[in-house]
Amino acid sequence: MLLPWEYGARNLARRPLRTALTLGALSIVILLVFVVVGFIRGLERSLAVSGDDDVVLVFSVNSEENLENSAIAARTPDLISASVAGTWTRFGVNHVSPEIYLGTRVKTGNGEGSLGLVRGVTTSAPLVRRNVKLVAGKWPSNGEVIVGRLVAAKLGYAPESLAIGNRIEFEGKSWEIAGHFAAGGAAYESEIWCNLPDFQTATKRQDLSLVALLLEPGAPQAEIDLFCKERTDLELRSLGETEYYQTLQKHYKPVRMLAWLVVLLVSGAGVFAGLNMMYGAVAGRVREIATLQAIGYRRRAILLSIMQEGVLLAAAAALVAGAIALLFLNGIAVRFTMGAFSLRIDSVAILVGCGVGFLLGVLGALPPAVKALKAEVASSLKAV
Repeated sequence: MLLPWEYGARNLARRPLRTALTLGALSIVILLVFVVVGFIRGLERSLAVSGDDDVVLVFSVNSEENLENSAIAARTPDLISASVAGTWTRFGVNHVSPEIYLGTRVKTGNGEGSLGLVRGVTTSAPLVRRNVKLVAGKWPSNGEVIVGRLVAAKLGYAPESLAIGNRIEFEGKSWEIAGHFAAGGAAYESEIWCNLPDFQTATKRQDLSLVALLLEPGAPQAEIDLFCKERTDLELRSLGETEYYQTLQKHYKPVRMLAWLVVLLVSGAGVFAGLNMMYGAVAGRVREIATLQAIGYRRRAILLSIMQEGVLLAAAAALVAGAIALLFLNGIAVRFTMGAFSLRIDSVAILVGCGVGFLLGVLGALPPAVKALKAEVASSLKAV
């Protein structure tokens, strides 16, 4: 015969202080799990939505996958447009975007400085980067920039410091912020965009970092690959944008593995914390457990009742931590080497967090309950 379900629930209310402390400790552990899993999911989503299947990147063969180190001839976009078929063209405009991509120190008006990502672009950039949308202000002209939604987080500045009309400094020049843009969570959101000729003048560069091309639907990338191989004098290589960000996913795989290891360590610490608290809770109920055995309840029924208490407490902690994560952590911008991205508390994060909560409830209650039930009933009834 099993103990009534209400018995375990009422036991939690009989010791309100201990229950509240245990609930708080478990909530903190599960909240840490939500933060780490949200970090992993946010990083994966940022890289996943950044690539476009129809966009091909052409850059220096010597730069490997580091576009900041790439340097190609300024005439490359014209050569590609003239030599390669399949580039999307509308109203006589080739969807080809010549760009300079650079990491440099960016300062606000109050003299602060931090490493930022700047991309020099032309008016062709929005034609190729189709997920980029101007959400406020206007397209930059000479001496102006537009900033992504996550630039403030990347630089470590307050969002107000990057308001439209404010000025920032990089590469020895002062630039006025003309607008803000978003890119659906893509990596571009942590970048500053400015006029390409202006940026070339500021950096004293006449070359480019890369050329991005938007292909017609179904057009093969093979022609661009062949062009890059034949023009050995230009030292070019081509890579699909989706493939490029998949390469970055592999590059950051050790970081993701380390984050999952942190989840395991935090969960393990939570289990030991739960064990400690449950041992204390069960130790004070030795006579109660012995009395239940004396009046006819089997050890299995008592074990299930104690585990029920632990699972109820852990489930409540998971709900509290989940509510805090969804209300206050979801969408928070996080600085990273590649720029910045938003924490993502999605269905996977919720599943992992609640799963950890369930395990904490079961594993935290099981060992102390088993130890208490192994004690002799007669000696336990005499315990103080």
